[in-house]
Amino acid sequence: MNPIAEGLEHGRLPPLAEVRRNLDIRWYRCPIERRTLRELIEPSDLRGLFLAAGHLGLWGLTGLAAYHLFALEVWWGFLLALFAHGTVASFFTAPHHELCHTTVFRTKWLNEAFLRIFSLFGWLNFHVYRFSHSYHHRYTLFVEGDREEVMPAAPSLHFLYLLQLFTVNVTGGYQSRGLVPTLKNFGRLALHRLDNPFNSWGPELYEGHPREGRKAVRWARLVLVFHAAVAAASLAAGEPIVAVLVSGSVFTANWLRYFVGVPMHCGLRSGVADFRKCVRTITLDPLSEFLYWHMNWHLEHHMYAAVPCYNLKRLHRAVARDMPAPRTLAGAWREMRDTWRRQQTDPGYAFDTPVPAPAGDGAAAEADPLAASMGDLAPRALAERPPDVRSAR
Repeated sequence: MNPIAEGLEHGRLPPLAEVRRNLDIRWYRCPIERRTLRELIEPSDLRGLFLAAGHLGLWGLTGLAAYHLFALEVWWGFLLALFAHGTVASFFTAPHHELCHTTVFRTKWLNEAFLRIFSLFGWLNFHVYRFSHSYHHRYTLFVEGDREEVMPAAPSLHFLYLLQLFTVNVTGGYQSRGLVPTLKNFGRLALHRLDNPFNSWGPELYEGHPREGRKAVRWARLVLVFHAAVAAASLAAGEPIVAVLVSGSVFTANWLRYFVGVPMHCGLRSGVADFRKCVRTITLDPLSEFLYWHMNWHLEHHMYAAVPCYNLKRLHRAVARDMPAPRTLAGAWREMRDTWRRQQTDPGYAFDTPVPAPAGDGAAAEADPLAASMGDLAPRALAERPPDVRSAR
């Protein structure tokens, strides 16, 4: 049984309101000059547009190429273009993540507009994610509060799973969204079933927050109506390939998104108040880093989450002496697979990342709202710690 579900069933995990009230983690953050941090936190509409329009542009170009080659019946070219199209689309989770933090654009309506575009085409529910992801940042790998990343997790290289990732992802898995679970998830949400809205989250996510739950339900219905309309229009026009390219692209060729997404937390220590121990940074080639919206600098993102993604490499340079060296993608996978093999006989084992001795009182940064900011990720319902139950009574 999933450790989250098991913990809730046996009463070992407290309600989330109680977690927010009582679990106050004093995270270690690498010291950085406040002036430097202020410069890094400044968003740029131009850089945001380069990422957002560039990503959508690549998706559009690969889609048009696939459509054209399909019409010409150049099947080998069509399959290659479809593979590229799906690879680009599978990374729609990256802009969805960054835009939920609202740190990409200086102009807020641009942030909200692109968030809805990527969420609509990417089969993503930003209302659920904004609500749940704030817990992931506050309580990273603390099982009481983080139900987004639950360790241990398997960095699977099973043949049948890889076959799906290189073709059509049907069943999904860790860091991989399959067609069937996505449709099932959106269908349940559309019917106002909030018992499993995302990842390992259960009905406890929206306990005491019915208004936020209704927002997630409305968006789920809109996404389903939109994709149903795309399918109907495509069939009516005698062009079913359009529905495949628009609505099905995110479930095609998920391989690269899987390989770069798994290393962020997999195999690392849970329950430690040091991001350097529970988050990895990896180096990537320029195209993969662009598609991933620079989230390969993931340790830096967790440590100072208000810094826009395109400034994370500069942030790394500013605090590099107090950080572990970034892993390569291949090195991270070797590390994870070695950890996973050891966990088969020692389930409590996790890789303990060697880190430099603390460069200063990094825990003091927790008291600085600028350093501890996550952008405008958390809805107002989660912005403040809930009142003590006894006083509420």
